[in-house]
Amino acid sequence: MTTRCVKRAFKYRFYPTDAQAAELSRTFGCVRKVYNLALASRTEAWARQERVNYNATSAMLTAWKKTEELAYLSEVSSVPLQQTLRHLQTAFTNFFSKRAKYPRFKSRKKSRKSAEYTTSGFRFRDGRLTLAKMSEPLDIVWSRPLPEDAQPSTVTVSQDAAGRWFVSLLVEDPAVQPLPAGGRAVGIDVGLDHLLTLSTGEKIANPRHERRDRTRLAKAQRTLAKKARGDGANRAKARRKVAKIHARIADRRRDGLHKLTTRLVRENQTLVIEDLTVRNMVKNRSLARAISDAAWSEFRSMLEYKAAWYGRDVIAVDRWFPSSRLCHACGTLQDKMPLHVRTWTCDCGTTHDRDVNAAKNLLAAGLAVSACGAGVRPQRRTPGGQSAMKQETPRREP
Repeated sequence: MTTRCVKRAFKYRFYPTDAQAAELSRTFGCVRKVYNLALASRTEAWARQERVNYNATSAMLTAWKKTEELAYLSEVSSVPLQQTLRHLQTAFTNFFSKRAKYPRFKSRKKSRKSAEYTTSGFRFRDGRLTLAKMSEPLDIVWSRPLPEDAQPSTVTVSQDAAGRWFVSLLVEDPAVQPLPAGGRAVGIDVGLDHLLTLSTGEKIANPRHERRDRTRLAKAQRTLAKKARGDGANRAKARRKVAKIHARIADRRRDGLHKLTTRLVRENQTLVIEDLTVRNMVKNRSLARAISDAAWSEFRSMLEYKAAWYGRDVIAVDRWFPSSRLCHACGTLQDKMPLHVRTWTCDCGTTHDRDVNAAKNLLAAGLAVSACGAGVRPQRRTPGGQSAMKQETPRREP
């Protein structure tokens, strides 16, 4: 087995001093300002059919710092400012490659507050991290150890809507190695009654994290709605209270998904899932809250990158594959299968649990894809723009 090192981010919470918090807040504002200025310049140049790349925007940044209006950009570290220009270049590269939409301007209130430092912008010695323009190291809560002798290549500092401060260190983790190959394969059907149903017959309960805090969240949101709009302290306090509840829900959800995906990847060599368009599914207003709370997209994302880490295979079966309506025993396809039907009996006499049957059909389809080296490819866009509700709508040609 060849040894390799995987780049892995370790995220920790930290508690800045007043001076550090002020410095980081200024840095966040400057990062946002530089990003918006560069985006406006590139947009205007594009309208004139001129080419502007990272090098050009970097030269612009130097010129901006020399102006009286933008001289404050020189008061913060230049490293995060250069990094945001690189991020903008990546955004345009993805846009021109048709992998993403056109870059958008960053809002002061809604955009994520973060700044990225490369090795020239921080010092990491003896477990103490000191950022540029700061005299003292950050007070980090080391909730888990970094890999031995790890040296971060980048450090990202962020503040969430609840006011919590986090630092993410990107390091090489030699402990992440491919697991021994095994022959076990599993089909995974996602749902709302049960978060996951496996082809083995196991059903994993849906914890419904949002529902547990729905009463507290509704009360906090009503309090926020009664506050006068603006930048008042009372409204900011009410907004943070709502954000803290949302953060609590998201933390529990993320923790549960990490444990679940790690278990599935460790136990199975091949994992077959369904290629769902969650973005379209949440347009169903009666199911949008439950679908968002289930976090199917986040589950898939975790499953795929962990499978890549540990040498596992993830196969996505086309969303139009009728896994719920197909009898896994005889192959008979039912004409209709409404959502309220949870068990059904095929003409061959086999009684099916709807979700277990779907998981078994997904597994069979995925193994067929793996065996022949081709199969139904995942579709990222629904034909004709129609809603892609999970396996219930017959496919229509545009």
